[in-house]
Amino acid sequence: MSLRASVAQTLRSLAYRNYRIYFIGQGLSLIGTWMQQVAMAWLVYRMTGSAWWLGIVGFAGRIPVLPLAPIGGVVADRWSRKRILYVTNAIAATQAAVLAVLVMTGAVEVWHVVALSMLLGVIDAFDIPARQAWFIHMIDDPEDVGNAIALNSTIFNAARLIGPSIAGLMIAATGEGPVFALNALTYTAMLIALFRIRTESEGAQDRSSNVLAHLLEGFSWAWRFTPVRDVLTLMSLVSFLAVPFAVLMPVFATEVLHGGPETLGFLLAAQGVGALAAALFMAYRSGMRGLGRLIAFASAVFGAGLIGFALSKSLWLSLPLLAVAGFGLMLQTASSNTFLQMIVGDALRGRIMSLYTLAFVGTLPLGSLFAGWVAERYGAPATVALGGCATLVASAAFTRRLPALRGKVREFWDARQVG
Repeated sequence: MSLRASVAQTLRSLAYRNYRIYFIGQGLSLIGTWMQQVAMAWLVYRMTGSAWWLGIVGFAGRIPVLPLAPIGGVVADRWSRKRILYVTNAIAATQAAVLAVLVMTGAVEVWHVVALSMLLGVIDAFDIPARQAWFIHMIDDPEDVGNAIALNSTIFNAARLIGPSIAGLMIAATGEGPVFALNALTYTAMLIALFRIRTESEGAQDRSSNVLAHLLEGFSWAWRFTPVRDVLTLMSLVSFLAVPFAVLMPVFATEVLHGGPETLGFLLAAQGVGALAAALFMAYRSGMRGLGRLIAFASAVFGAGLIGFALSKSLWLSLPLLAVAGFGLMLQTASSNTFLQMIVGDALRGRIMSLYTLAFVGTLPLGSLFAGWVAERYGAPATVALGGCATLVASAAFTRRLPALRGKVREFWDARQVG
């Protein structure tokens, strides 16, 4: 296949007008989001010098997802997903603006950052399930759904590559306040995109039964169908034990690699390079065949990359190792997302994607708290190495179950075709 044909194959979902608008608006908004994450971590570490406080802020920013994400999934299946996104993006812009004012006026305290992080977690609990369940309505051909999911991951990681680099330079030149202000402005790109997108469907909007019944239906289906249950379990374990390494990046940048905010930006950008490569790989491939093996392989690569990074004392060695870890993490999350989106019907999509959110995001606060606690006692490198080893073990256990899971998926597809 020629280079031009390969590029066309990778970017095929951008041929759809609605998705193209969404892609651009989401990309600009995500650059600001990644800038804010770097600035927030640096602000907290500058104010406290404590890995424990980094863990606290990470905990506060994600803990609302744990109880609220399942409710967010029910809301996404009962009401307009597009309208939900209008509300969540407007509130997120306000949150960033308040943080910018507090920092630039010198009034900011650590508890302000904790409280505003918690507000953002509440927003995510409703935004992520609605966003994951809605954007595939912009794709006319079901064969291109997997590509659209992968391109969504691509723009997420392109922003991860660009945002931290800009944030590191801005923090060094102007401080954290202007970074938060710029993030508030980038949310307008997503709001404009939402206004311009026109789709025939804005979600299932099924209100035939009460909220509790809808909630239990989603949990029951995910638990009974073992391939979905095992994918979500693997994600939960990895997210709790390994993904919180990100909250310790300021510690690695300063105490291990003896750098400053620019070093932090480079580390996060290196992870973004690897993640972007994984997302592009997922965009090029098509179909569900081989997704199970890909999920297992990706988690093993992530674990191995983390162990290598934990042992490194050199920036130039740490950067490629973080790229490897970023590749593995994104490959796991993107392939898991693709599997879940392609196997579930629209009526349950919001609730199943809320469980995906719960597994990937909801476990992070507990993991961040645990990582901060362990890092305070045994150091950041030991904490990250522990997460890498646990990920390798979880990957091996998932690999052993693959033959049985493939059989369940085949039975499911045969029953759907007969039905």
